[in-house]
Amino acid sequence: MRAIFITILLLFEGHCLAKELTVYTSRKEHLLRPLMNQYTKETGVKFRLKTGKDGALIQSLIAEGNKTAADILMTVDAGNLWFAKSMNLFSPVKSNILEKSIPNHLKDETNHWFGLSIRARTIVYHPGRVKAEEIESYENLANPKFKDRLCLRTSKKVYNQSLVSMLIFELGKEKTKKILKGWVKNNVKIFSSDTNLIKAINAGQCDLGIVNTYYLGRLQKKDNQYPVKIFWPNQKSYGVHVNVSGAGVSKHSKNKKEAIKFLEWLSSKEAQSTFANTNLEFPVLKEAQKNKITKSWGSFKANSTFNLTKAGELQPEAIKLMQEVGYK
Repeated sequence: MRAIFITILLLFEGHCLAKELTVYTSRKEHLLRPLMNQYTKETGVKFRLKTGKDGALIQSLIAEGNKTAADILMTVDAGNLWFAKSMNLFSPVKSNILEKSIPNHLKDETNHWFGLSIRARTIVYHPGRVKAEEIESYENLANPKFKDRLCLRTSKKVYNQSLVSMLIFELGKEKTKKILKGWVKNNVKIFSSDTNLIKAINAGQCDLGIVNTYYLGRLQKKDNQYPVKIFWPNQKSYGVHVNVSGAGVSKHSKNKKEAIKFLEWLSSKEAQSTFANTNLEFPVLKEAQKNKITKSWGSFKANSTFNLTKAGELQPEAIKLMQEVGYK
C-alpha cells in the first residue's frame, strides 16, 4: 500500500512540475511569447519570464544560488553563455535530439548550453557609394580607401568582442591588432547601436559598417526599398562570423527534465521556423523555413571552424587588443 502511495505521489509531483517553467531571459518578451504560447498549446506547460540585461540576470542567478526559481537561462551571444557556464550556473545536458540538431560549433563543448538561433555579424554598405567587390573581407575594412567612410559599433558591446575573438582565432593576435588599428584609422564615428549605425549609412555619415543582420531586417520590414545592403565577407576564406542566441538548463532547476524537453522542442523544425520568422535571425536547423527577408539576402558561407566557446575564452584578449589600438 505504501509503495502504491509513493508511486502516485511521484506521478503527481512529476505532473505538477510539468505545468510551469521559469525562464530568465535577455530576449524581449514579445519575441519569445509566440514560441512559448505555441509550446503551451501543444503540451500544457506554462511559462514565467524574468527579463533583463544579460549581466543582471547572470548576477541574479549567482546571488540566488540553489534558491533560484530559474529553470532555463536564455540569452544572446556565446560570450554571455560562456560566462554563465564559467560561473557554474548550468547543468550539463544529455540529449540525443540536441546532439543531432545543433551543430558542434554552435554549442558548448560539454553540452552546458546550446545555440538556438544564428545571428550573422556581417558588413552592410550603401550601393550608391560603395561597390560590393571593393569590400572583400573584414580585414579589408582596414584599407585606407575606406578612410572616413567606415562606421563601427562600440567595442564595449559583446557582439564586437566576439567578432574580434574570432579574428584572433583565425588570424592570430598580431594580424588582428593590425586590422583593428586600420579600422580605427578609417573610423568616422562610433555608434551605441547597430540600428543607428545603419541609419548613419543611409544618411551619408559613412558608407559601410559591421552589424548583426536582423537590425537591417527590421528596417527592411518597414521599408522594403531601404537603400542599405548586406555583403557577405570572407567567402574565399573562413566565412562570415556567426554567433547565437542560446540557452542552458539552470544548475538548480527543479524541473530539469521538462526544461530539457523544451530546449529539444526549440530545436525542432516547427519551432526553428517560428523563431527565425519572429526574430529575423537564421535557424540552426538547415531544413527549417527562413523568413522571406533573410532569404532575400542569399546564401553565404558561415564560419564553422570557430567553436563559439572560444568567444568567451578569447574575450579578455579581444578587449585588451581593442583598448590597445584605441577602439572605444
